[in-house]
Amino acid sequence: MTEPQWIAVATEADLFEGAGIAVRPIDDEIAIYKTEAGEVFATDNLCSHDGHGRLCDGFLEGHEIECPLHQGRFDIRSGDATMAPCVEAIRSYPAKVEDGKVWLKLVV
Repeated sequence: MTEPQWIAVATEADLFEGAGIAVRPIDDEIAIYKTEAGEVFATDNLCSHDGHGRLCDGFLEGHEIECPLHQGRFDIRSGDATMAPCVEAIRSYPAKVEDGKVWLKLVV
């Protein structure tokens, strides 16, 4: 199995506090969020409820992202579903900001 690597996927300037953006460094789209406290997290971008809601378009409050389609929620730190109709977790990815770039730890 290939070891995960840190991959630069965006610049820090691409992020906005309290919102998410989408990137596609691998086959699947990933959402990157910047909390109002300045923390950076990353998860799968599609809601596990129906596979259509793009979480980067959802409402971020604290550490919870709300799916824009059915208002289910996920914890962006762990990917755990926190509000119905979402019950299945999404994948979360290690993320950091370094030298003005946003880095994700991914298997590529």
